[in-house]
Amino acid sequence: MEQSPQTTRFRKSRRTFVATFAICTAIATGVAVWLILPAYIAYWSYEPQEGDVIFQSLPHNRLVIAIEGASQSPFSHCGIVAKSNGEWVVYEAFDGVEETPLKEFLFRGRDQGFAVFRLRDNCRQFIPATIENTKAYLGLPYDVRYRMDDEKIYCSELIYKAYRDASGGQQLGELVRFGDLNWKPYEATIVYFEEGPAPLEREMITPRDMAKAKQLELVKAHRIAVE
Repeated sequence: MEQSPQTTRFRKSRRTFVATFAICTAIATGVAVWLILPAYIAYWSYEPQEGDVIFQSLPHNRLVIAIEGASQSPFSHCGIVAKSNGEWVVYEAFDGVEETPLKEFLFRGRDQGFAVFRLRDNCRQFIPATIENTKAYLGLPYDVRYRMDDEKIYCSELIYKAYRDASGGQQLGELVRFGDLNWKPYEATIVYFEEGPAPLEREMITPRDMAKAKQLELVKAHRIAVE
């Protein structure tokens, strides 16, 4: 039976659509694999140890841009690795001080990038106490004003204080004066979160300055620049 011209055109159009859809799906799948597979490889190849300090670049928002810009570093967040109920987790100050599965922490970063720093052998004796000290802050809110009191806690402050108290007062990185950072381009953001003028005399520990601590050494970096 001879097909009508309309039927022939319809079937050709359908075949073209199916072929185009299949090609687009294959391309999208390939792009997704290309983007995500390296992150999985990095995750699988990372052999965590308790006490590892992981730094990352968080997805861009107003606060993250100010943190990275003022400290002139890709590091806008960090956490400390531990075992909890047989699973690897990261203790961090994110929404507040909390325990986060390691995989969730690693894949949260911008482009899934992260850098792992490990305490040197002569400092590893302080790891158990550091982790226990970190747990003491669980539940406290995140400090968007980056003060060094204990009412609210930010990411690098959490690790800094936990290690300081475990080691008998050692500094894990140098405290810096806020006014010495590259704060001026981000003054509007700082004033917004501070609800007042920039606190130029305030001391703080930035993720960048913690990463430079003499007690730490880089053991792995994925999709993130490390000085």
